[in-house]
Amino acid sequence: MSLTALLTAAVLALSGTTALVPAPATVPATDRDVQFVSDGVTAYGTLHLPAHRAGKRLPAALLLPGSGPTDRDGNELPTATPATLKLLATTLDQDGVATLRFDKYGTGRTGLGGLDPATLDFDTFTRQATAAFETLAHQPEIDRHDVSIVGHSEGGLQALLVARRAPVKSLMLLAPQDLRLLDLLKLQLDAQLTPADQTAFARVITDFRAGRALDYTGMSPQLATFLQQSIFNHANLNFVRSDDAVYPPAVARPGLRTLLTCGTADTQVPCATTPALAKALHIRPTALPVDHFQHAPGTPVNDQVLDPSVVAALKNFLEHR
Repeated sequence: MSLTALLTAAVLALSGTTALVPAPATVPATDRDVQFVSDGVTAYGTLHLPAHRAGKRLPAALLLPGSGPTDRDGNELPTATPATLKLLATTLDQDGVATLRFDKYGTGRTGLGGLDPATLDFDTFTRQATAAFETLAHQPEIDRHDVSIVGHSEGGLQALLVARRAPVKSLMLLAPQDLRLLDLLKLQLDAQLTPADQTAFARVITDFRAGRALDYTGMSPQLATFLQQSIFNHANLNFVRSDDAVYPPAVARPGLRTLLTCGTADTQVPCATTPALAKALHIRPTALPVDHFQHAPGTPVNDQVLDPSVVAALKNFLEHR
């Protein structure tokens, strides 16, 4: 071997071959528009990818919103804009978790897609959420074996149902719907009702579940109007009946790694309703000092901030995955 070749070999041995390999490129954090089809309707969403090494497959989470016309960011425009899901995406980004959030039927860019609202039932939304999960799992940057679901409020119940249909890695249930729909609604309203209204409302629920005509006799006009226009109107009947038919503890999957939280200042899904679901999941719930929107008590609804206790609970759960 020539002297030049020997010197070259010596330099390589001293420097180490790793010094000759360029560092992997880092892909900056980004949002990407995503669309998918369920029941013939195109849904639109946002895939958020945290900064990561090029070529790395990322853990991911599907974000599912609460009840009503709640869009991909967790807002009910134009009045309620807490941005709960958007904030959750930002929080999960800090732990290197990609997220998909989407406009469910009746919201945002998805809208109704030509569907008749009266035909929508709870399972229609479950099928849409399952299609969203599959879409997320098949994104090129995602580790399809490490896809979880974060469900807030009604989205927590949907998360339980999707987990029965798809290979979900884990669940993070934030103040999930843990009672039958009408039982939860009655619990929310009873504190504001007179004893006569409480009794009449209980009778209406019983009649509705039995398929009988609803009798609003003995009920205040204010409550009767609310129920007729907002709950038992023609456009909602399919959805209300199918949602109310689901008892959340009965669809829970024990053995699936799950974070279950409740808010000590939450009047919509109070901690007192959580034990049955926790028992079905074989876990202990985590009580946090928050309201239903995951705010510190007294925080205005439209303040776009998560309480630090929520961030810490998610971080702790993710660190031990």
